[in-house]
Amino acid sequence: MATLNMVQAINLALKEEMERDDSIVLLGEDVGKDGGVFRITEGLLEQFGPERIVDAPLAESGIVGAAIGMAAYGLKPVAEIQFMGFIYPAIDQIFSHAARIRARSRRRFTCPMVVRTPYGAGIKAPDLHSESTEALFCHMPGLKVVVPSTPYNAKGLLISAIRDPDPVIFLESTRLYRLIKEEVPEGDYAVPLGKARIAQEGKDLTVIAWGSMLHRALQAVEGFNAEVIDLLTLSPFDMEAVYGSVKKTGRVVIVQEAPKTCGFGSELSASIAEDVMMHLRAPVMRVAGYDTVMPLPKLEDYYMPTVERIRKALNEVMKY
Repeated sequence: MATLNMVQAINLALKEEMERDDSIVLLGEDVGKDGGVFRITEGLLEQFGPERIVDAPLAESGIVGAAIGMAAYGLKPVAEIQFMGFIYPAIDQIFSHAARIRARSRRRFTCPMVVRTPYGAGIKAPDLHSESTEALFCHMPGLKVVVPSTPYNAKGLLISAIRDPDPVIFLESTRLYRLIKEEVPEGDYAVPLGKARIAQEGKDLTVIAWGSMLHRALQAVEGFNAEVIDLLTLSPFDMEAVYGSVKKTGRVVIVQEAPKTCGFGSELSASIAEDVMMHLRAPVMRVAGYDTVMPLPKLEDYYMPTVERIRKALNEVMKY
């Protein structure tokens, strides 16, 4: 069992799945010769050749559109968009076609494709390179939205995403790519989609986070008897795990990197209020990015939820 970072774990998942299934095709900007902007596809062109590792033009709508056609006719494409801020031209293809093929064809066709893209702040990148707009994709029926937080889960979730018969948006935190390492098994294992994990057990309050914010949350809860839930899949999210924890603790803090208004934390908060409000001992609190465009690098650390901001929310909830 090797000790890998997230880049290496995702590369291993792609390599092993492509060895197992010759219908899997990778396409995107610079994924071949250059190995991708973060070198995640490094070495795959040499092993699988240009027919399965396709360097695409700078045209995100074309990349996703081609992947949809491949998926509808029997291939399993994994499309890479270099940064989440570049995915917006492809939203028409994703929303109007990929997410609707199953319903439109009355289940005669499915769309087994994955769209991988880095998201979020933490590497001091230019404009449009640090977006965290996952809620856009959670709002569209027909899509699954996955956000791994560790190398182990990144590999297992990507394997599940590739094998899923429907389109999956697979979001990878740029901040986490090389930040942490852990043991990642070689060979076949899958982390199921739609299932959260309890990253830390506790009884006084529930903290819900995903992606890079999970690690900030784990730092912030030191000294609290807090249960920390790593969602892993945002759509569909694991209601059973969330509601079970809320019923136990009665207090909830949600931590997201995205802007606060209409972020995915809003959906979590509303769902908790609708379904388990009688178990709450305090209002649900959200710690989020600000309702502004992601600032340029010098203000990036101020924009992102900090350990101090999260701890302030925890203390506030515990006063009730």
